[in-house]
Amino acid sequence: MPDSPVSVTIALDSHDEELAVLGSRDQYLRQVRDSLGIKILARHGELRLDGDADRIERAQKVFEQLRQLYRKKVTITSAEVSRILDEASPVQAVAAVGTPMSTELEIREGAKLIRPRTEGQASYLKSLRENELVFALGPAGTGKTYLAVAMAVAALRSGAIKKIVLVRPAVEAGEHLGFLPGDLEAKINPYLRPLLDALHDLMDYEQIRRYMSNDLIEIAPLAYMRGRTLNDAVIILDEGQNATIPQMKMFLTRMGTNARIVVTGDPTQNDLPPGTPCGLSDAVNRLSGIASVGIVRLTKADIVRHPLVQAIVNAYEKAAPE
Repeated sequence: MPDSPVSVTIALDSHDEELAVLGSRDQYLRQVRDSLGIKILARHGELRLDGDADRIERAQKVFEQLRQLYRKKVTITSAEVSRILDEASPVQAVAAVGTPMSTELEIREGAKLIRPRTEGQASYLKSLRENELVFALGPAGTGKTYLAVAMAVAALRSGAIKKIVLVRPAVEAGEHLGFLPGDLEAKINPYLRPLLDALHDLMDYEQIRRYMSNDLIEIAPLAYMRGRTLNDAVIILDEGQNATIPQMKMFLTRMGTNARIVVTGDPTQNDLPPGTPCGLSDAVNRLSGIASVGIVRLTKADIVRHPLVQAIVNAYEKAAPE
């Protein structure tokens, strides 16, 4: 069972200690809060920590080490706070390749316990834990995006990674992007909305806002990935069937050190212009059999949405009437 919520108060000795330990404008407080996923309130020389017992214990250790640095007259920096947070992290939620995170196929995220609901999803979670690059192919409703985002959030909260990047191709599915109202951000938001929906099921709005403002979570169109190298990150490309071959190559080569990539999609449902090869299908064919690359094919049997979804998929797969 997940740890029960606890509340702990830390009394700081002086105003100078408070400034040093919490940082300018509470910079280090926010760094600890966002890394560990807990609530921290600073008031009248005291810190109140609220959250799961394990995370609160780690936060206490971090703040104690910061106080020791202050007493030794060592200048505290953001890099030093990151180092202490790394040391306070438990066994990483995303372990080394070939080493499962745990003996159980489940993801613990706060009070949520996420388990596979089908054999296909169990294979998917196992692949996410054992490989650095995973392709998840299958119809809508099979949990491709949700499980990938849940794994990424758990890894971020544990300190195994420092950033989540959620990516989607901005391909027009029978609609014209140019006719949508608003500026560029408003135009691309509908394409990114499914990724936000997955996040909202795992975190509250305020947490998502903090993580995004601190650049711990980034949501962007595929075109924005060009020229970047992403280290210490989980990068998820959703709706990968709408990427062309050059776009897929560009995306996959963004992988830096301690990075994991997950590509999800349904090659049978792409919105690319007629005659344009699907980058997802091409990548699966090219990379099949390479070490540390996992390919998972989910089916109608893995659909976990409303029971009608499976019936709808079946109906559309039947031959069209003559």
